Amino acid sequence: MSRHAELHAALMLLTRLPVKPVGGETPSMADSRWAFPLAGAVVGAISALVFWLAGVLGLGPFAVALLAIGAGVLATGGLHEDGLADLADGLGGGATKDRKLEIMRDSRIGSYGVLALILSLGLITAGIVEAAPVFWAFIAIGVASRAAMAAALILLPPVRDDGLGHAASGGRADGTIMVIGAMAALALLPLGWSAIVVAGGVILGAGVVARLAMKQLGGQTGDVLGATQKAAEIGGWLALAMVC
Repeated sequence: MSRHAELHAALMLLTRLPVKPVGGETPSMADSRWAFPLAGAVVGAISALVFWLAGVLGLGPFAVALLAIGAGVLATGGLHEDGLADLADGLGGGATKDRKLEIMRDSRIGSYGVLALILSLGLITAGIVEAAPVFWAFIAIGVASRAAMAAALILLPPVRDDGLGHAASGGRADGTIMVIGAMAALALLPLGWSAIVVAGGVILGAGVVARLAMKQLGGQTGDVLGATQKAAEIGGWLALAMVC
């Protein structure tokens, strides 16, 4: 299976971009997880471009930040936001593991999910406004947050016997952690010394979700992975705002 095909599979899974399928056998989600950070780089570049264009047009910092975030949401189809909302509803509304997983399956959004989305949007917006980032920061955090998501996929056991969290788990993981870690490090490197703080924020955000998922669910699902990405993104932007 070619790396090019695996990259296409990752883009098709994590974005709504018009990526044409590669001919031949379709790579498994487990085989394509190494490319999750590259999909994050594409989404980050789209947000960065909108951020730059909105700034050139003279819009205020909040409008610029929201437009950049909106571009990222459109590029992914709100995939990660959906996971965050479902996880918040499940953890907040279920008394048992089975009930939490049942709520997370429900396509309807509850009060916990709404609150999680409002808070995540607000925190990311605040981070961008405070950081007044350069173009590359969007790409760096896009890569690092998807690397954290891929790491959670590899390190946490799947809870269900179906779904994204199960389909993309398994397979050979040796070397994948090193690859996604190297991608994250290279993407963060242009941020200078701030990269260390941003990396810490990304790891902290992802770690909080991973800890909650292990304690209350016993592992990961597709919703947990989406929430992991959003928490890592929040942590990265807030950390960058602290040092700017």
